[in-house]
Amino acid sequence: MNITSQMVKELRDKTNAGMMDCKKALTETSGDMEKAIDLLRQKGLAVAQKRAGRATSEGLVETLIQADGKLGVMVEVNCETDFVAKSDAFIEFAKNVALHVAESGATSPAELMAEKFVKNPALSIQDMLNELVAKLGENSGVKRFVKFNEGVVETYIHAGGKLGVMVELSCANDAVAKNPAFSEFAKNICMHVAAANPVSIRREEVPADLAERERNIFIQQAIDSGKPANIAEKMVGGKMDRFFAESCLLEQKFVKNPDISIQDLLKELAAKVGEEISIKRFARFQVGA
Repeated sequence: MNITSQMVKELRDKTNAGMMDCKKALTETSGDMEKAIDLLRQKGLAVAQKRAGRATSEGLVETLIQADGKLGVMVEVNCETDFVAKSDAFIEFAKNVALHVAESGATSPAELMAEKFVKNPALSIQDMLNELVAKLGENSGVKRFVKFNEGVVETYIHAGGKLGVMVELSCANDAVAKNPAFSEFAKNICMHVAAANPVSIRREEVPADLAERERNIFIQQAIDSGKPANIAEKMVGGKMDRFFAESCLLEQKFVKNPDISIQDLLKELAAKVGEEISIKRFARFQVGA
């Protein structure tokens, strides 16, 4: 059968595979478009499996916020090199994953990969990834994602997509969320989280094992300096307070104005808008971390 350029173009549009790969697949399947699509997917899977063991320390973070600001998504997609991370195909894949997560109920990358893509149910997310790997020649994957949909969401991308932050704020009045002061605060908190890398919002939310580890280090430091154990125990309180002040978002000094804490900034916002505002949660993704 004569394989025309129009047939090759149609297959390329459907699969995003290379021109020569499309022509070869059509030739091997005697021009059967559906069989050619299946063949390309099989080849994509084989390539993906071959490259699966390679390290993926590069990549990018992509975010998406729905128009009303009440649903936000952040995803981290990894690859082997920065060159591929900056390619149009890789960026498009990351955007498509974020778009899918916004409508998905998946709670892990493994669940996500098995789902059918919301914009094209003929493809699973794994199919899309296999095609990406076959096209770019690098091991790639979705490392993690998060979705916030219980408040008002703001996001921030830094360092060319290498660092992303998503913050969710709570307010009872939708009109307040449209106040410029509220929007500015949300953006400032995102930039602060990117720079200060807090462990949690409040000290009671710091993981118990982390707090205990820090406490034990402080006690041992005091004992090593010659203090009796009972005195060392009393000294640790002040050091733990400093640890929490440096680690907890509300207690941290605002990076753009170290004279005030984030809690102070929050109180200023409440006074401006006439309503209590709270920071519900945040996520910070850094590629390779």
